[in-house]
Amino acid sequence: MDKSIEWSMKTREEILAYGLSFPDTYQEAPFHDQNWQLVRVRESKKAFLWTYMRDGFLNLNVKADPQWRDFWRSAYPAVIPGYHQNKEHWNTLILDGTIPEEDVKRMIAESYELVTDSPTKRIYEAVKKIPKGHVATYGQIAELAGEKKMARAVGNALHKNPDPENIPCFRVVNSKGELSGAFAFGGEGEQARRLREDGVIVENGKVDLDQFRIQIDPVTLEIKTADS
Repeated sequence: MDKSIEWSMKTREEILAYGLSFPDTYQEAPFHDQNWQLVRVRESKKAFLWTYMRDGFLNLNVKADPQWRDFWRSAYPAVIPGYHQNKEHWNTLILDGTIPEEDVKRMIAESYELVTDSPTKRIYEAVKKIPKGHVATYGQIAELAGEKKMARAVGNALHKNPDPENIPCFRVVNSKGELSGAFAFGGEGEQARRLREDGVIVENGKVDLDQFRIQIDPVTLEIKTADS
């Protein structure tokens, strides 16, 4: 019985175009062999999509989360341990027509997310979630970013905040509710000014954590506030 599935992406060029649809990516043939065409993330230069012909079929190498790696291998015989790559972290997709296009796209997207993930990125995303009129401690941001023990890394990341207007690091205080002595984006007094504009009461360089600190659901890691 023919188990092949109708696809809209029929060529390597269309697969590569899908890979290049993700932000800040570029295509490269690094081995002086046009059979190997990669899509990399521009900033880190890390590849998340490898394409090559092998045994008459187009093959894709994609990074896989360990929680999903074996699922994909068991779901489709055409998904095998990564060819010429670390088999714990990479899968090879043999495009013989048996893997649904939506799952191929999903595996490529997951590979991109894994390659672009970093503690700093997760820290910035966590800070974006702090609601107006509330604060979070460095430890809480570390928890939201997936690692409770990296509170110091939170401070380092926020000091280098690339987009203070959209990553509101002024809403982050220490475990006692104290503000930064020399706020990196505007100097002394600027953090207090921004917090007051937010509706947060600042007295003697401190915020009342009982009143303004967010609460984190220990199961879902969703943010809760007293008024939510």
